[in-house]
Amino acid sequence: MKRIFVLGLFITTTFFVSAQKAENIINAKEVERIERVISSDDMRGRKTFSPEIDKAADFIADEFKKAGLQTFNGANGYKQDFAMVSPKFLSGSATFDNDQVDFKNVVVITCQPVFNINEKSGYEKVKIEAGKSFQSEVMKYVRSGKNYFVLVDTSYSKNFSRLTGLKRAMFKMDNSVVFALTTTDPKTFTVESRHDITEQKLANVVGILPGKSKKDEYVIFSGHYDHLGIGKALDGDSIYNGANDDAAGTTAVIMLAKYFKALGNNERTIVFAGFTAEEVGGFGSQYFSRQFDPAKVVAMFNIEMIGTESKWGKNSAYITGYEKTDMGAIMQKNLEGTGFTFYPDPYATQNLFYRSDNATLARLGVPAHTISTSKMDSEPNYHKVSDHIETLDMENMTMIIKSIALASRSIVAGKDTPSRVKVDELR
Repeated sequence: MKRIFVLGLFITTTFFVSAQKAENIINAKEVERIERVISSDDMRGRKTFSPEIDKAADFIADEFKKAGLQTFNGANGYKQDFAMVSPKFLSGSATFDNDQVDFKNVVVITCQPVFNINEKSGYEKVKIEAGKSFQSEVMKYVRSGKNYFVLVDTSYSKNFSRLTGLKRAMFKMDNSVVFALTTTDPKTFTVESRHDITEQKLANVVGILPGKSKKDEYVIFSGHYDHLGIGKALDGDSIYNGANDDAAGTTAVIMLAKYFKALGNNERTIVFAGFTAEEVGGFGSQYFSRQFDPAKVVAMFNIEMIGTESKWGKNSAYITGYEKTDMGAIMQKNLEGTGFTFYPDPYATQNLFYRSDNATLARLGVPAHTISTSKMDSEPNYHKVSDHIETLDMENMTMIIKSIALASRSIVAGKDTPSRVKVDELR
């Protein structure tokens, strides 16, 4: 039955390869080889900021190179390097119109160890008025790349102290932003602060296949390659291998890169991304998303935990946020007659649409969805040391990867364009 299904899945005149060649490109032996390396004990759980996560990144980059991908934006390599900083507050003082200000009403977001400004320093003065979305307004100024002195209406008093949470882990930035909770609009001001700045480097792994006729339209295939590292030993095992979470998704991205390179007929540019730091806040996908104009991203297929059977059994998976765009319907149409089904997310109460690396671009309107089979109400090895390759079904996982390849064909070919996520409907 499996053999019949594979042939049925890939016999299509829209591809310029035979069913046999397609089957040879995405096959269980190769899937297992890649999965076994990424989830091996040698990777020691691929914890963010560990030497082993760098080792995993090197392996993924090497696979991208072997597949014949180009680097993103002409970079020297496939690693997309960036840095996270953690500014630890040491001291601070401020005056408004020569009056001393309680510094609990001032938050300085900066990467400068010694910070000292006044009204002549060129900081643009703006105000967050009552009734605005506080979080959105804050992030607008922090991510602007410009220096701001932001007056915050006192109606946000209960939320103001939460701004210090931005310092726990933030992208390295050249600009600085001062937030001041105040009822006044000071004509003169001074703000001084000192921070102990800790910087840690991270890297996504990114490769591309340039499109033929629609190079400026992007289709993204992604998965995160980090996991939890080493923990307390259980029955002699202390390594959180993360075979399903998410070595499985990363393996799928690598296999899809090999597949689409072999096809060589993508009209839109395809981006293949392995994200870091998903488990500690999704920083890899957040940084990656900032490199794109969201209006040019046509679709994002984020792949997470596809190594086990879904609640419906084999030849099936689900799509988070299925109802938010028509991407799922397009994918299912491309699978007609194959026997494979993409279902809507059955775990809606768990908000999975917002809990993976698709979320950043989805919040910007991109039809960005996560594909998974994980039974989130009963997955026995989720975030446990028992998440080993031996618990995965390589044949079914291979079939899922092939189905993603086929389901995405009309989008990659530029024939179908999924509807956008309605941003005003997002929480």
